[in-house]
Amino acid sequence: MSALRWGIIGCGAVTERKSGPAYQQTPGFTLAAVMRRDAALAADYAQRHGVPRWFDDADALINDPDIDAVYIATPPDTHLHYARKVAAAGKPCCVEKPMAPSHAECLAMLAAFEQAGVPLFVAYYRRSLPRFEQVRAWLAEGRIGAPRHIHWQLARTPGPDDLAGTYRWRTDASIAPGGYFDDLASHGLDLFCHFFGKVAQATGSSTNQQGLYSARDAVAASWIYRNGVTGSGSWHFGSFERADRVEITGSGGKIVFSVFDEHPLQLITAGGVENMEIANPPHIQLHHVANMCAHLSGGARHPSCGDSAAHTAWMMDCILGKSAA
Repeated sequence: MSALRWGIIGCGAVTERKSGPAYQQTPGFTLAAVMRRDAALAADYAQRHGVPRWFDDADALINDPDIDAVYIATPPDTHLHYARKVAAAGKPCCVEKPMAPSHAECLAMLAAFEQAGVPLFVAYYRRSLPRFEQVRAWLAEGRIGAPRHIHWQLARTPGPDDLAGTYRWRTDASIAPGGYFDDLASHGLDLFCHFFGKVAQATGSSTNQQGLYSARDAVAASWIYRNGVTGSGSWHFGSFERADRVEITGSGGKIVFSVFDEHPLQLITAGGVENMEIANPPHIQLHHVANMCAHLSGGARHPSCGDSAAHTAWMMDCILGKSAA
């Protein structure tokens, strides 16, 4: 079979290193075109990355007969708009995370692809990374006994753009009501569902402590998975120092790791401490993209499809008080 020809809508920063090259380096895939509303920026991206074609019109890319599949890498408030068009064109699609600003929009997106009968993937690529598959393996092997609780603390200092009042969609409450929580916490909450399954209920409190932008900048939450494992987390984006620490406590030990930082994984039991270093690939979506190729070739189901990402969106809505748990 010839390579599946992908087109990217929104060839911005996330596609420069994290994702775009992964589509070029995955056997069975090729990056055939990119689109950006600014024609000069689209042409520049295509020239620098060796992409043969570029567009400044999303509809033209989506409906081009020489494009087989579409990766939507725009801000989340436009995901549903573009995804419906891709579904109507009958083409497989990958949508950047978070899947959409609300669970309701995720359900509408799911319905469009179910009706079209084509796959929908979401770029929660941490489900495919080897370092987190190792954590999952330790859990499956019972290395910490029965899992009891997971806790995540994520803290960030305010960035120069935040302090200067520079506009960013990630801190615009109309696009990301939870601010950086929507963009960053979604990665970990989705990953934890990969470990423990679906959440039965979730609740949280959130506020804007700094007044630097319209979105919330501090969130605290607790939840429980359907299998009885409990969870808690705190996310603060006005701290004096950075922190990124996850602890999974079990009946016979615990696992400690970071969601974003590449610190060694730690397995702590009565027998001692085992440290394991597993580096991420230079293009961090490489395993995610390779798993999409396997899925579309008739192999194993991709770990991050629309239904699992929609569940993560439901959990985040509950935490932010946007839906009843």
